[in-house]
Amino acid sequence: MTDLLNPVENRLIGRAMHDYSMLADGDRVLVAVSGGVDSLVLARVLVSWRKKAPIEFAVQAIHLDMRPGQNGPGETACRIVQQLDKAGLSCHVLPARHPMPSSDDAPKSSTKDVCFTCARNRRNQLFEFAGNNQYNTLALGHHCDDIVETFFLNLTCAGNISTMRPRQDLFSGGLSLIRPLAYLRKNEITTLGQRMGLQSAPADCPLAGNTRRQDVREMLELIYDRIPGSRSQIFAALGNVRQDYLLQPTGKKNANKS
Repeated sequence: MTDLLNPVENRLIGRAMHDYSMLADGDRVLVAVSGGVDSLVLARVLVSWRKKAPIEFAVQAIHLDMRPGQNGPGETACRIVQQLDKAGLSCHVLPARHPMPSSDDAPKSSTKDVCFTCARNRRNQLFEFAGNNQYNTLALGHHCDDIVETFFLNLTCAGNISTMRPRQDLFSGGLSLIRPLAYLRKNEITTLGQRMGLQSAPADCPLAGNTRRQDVREMLELIYDRIPGSRSQIFAALGNVRQDYLLQPTGKKNANKS
């Protein structure tokens, strides 16, 4: 599988892992696989990396089954298990504690709240599983475009300047979130997935294509088309924050002096 990574992909993934110290000897890595090509590619990459890395680490895939069948895993879960099994990676299917809402339960006006609640529930269940099973690292398939989109989502919908970090330590260092694909773009991952023979499983989300993230994604495509090189410049800017030139009210400080 290592030859499926071309030199550029290999360099970008390796640089992200190095820049953010994502893996260490003895790590137990839980890779969350949703069924999209991003997380499937990540799982395959980690299998490949484990074979050639100068360190030893364990990898286990996990899928939260949002729509289980009557007698077992749902269609999405089954497709994920089959694809990862071919790559020599077992996948633990965990029934979601909170079922996916139907489209009738999630009108347009409440998509923000529905998405936030669903993501929080899934994240908390993954954290709990990792803690109960001694996994110290949770790998997620977010990429460069996801990171930029999250920045604009928080900027326009949450009123803050923040985004997802390629590595984030939680619970006093007890669990690390890593995003090894952070330096790859969506189209690069899609191409890589095709070379690996991976196929996305059906999306379980009833709001797919009708979310604020999709709105931001479409807006960004207009910016990228209009301003050449802006995609790379925006991503670079997220690591080049000039805090002295952000709004920092001084009224309270001055009032204390008077």
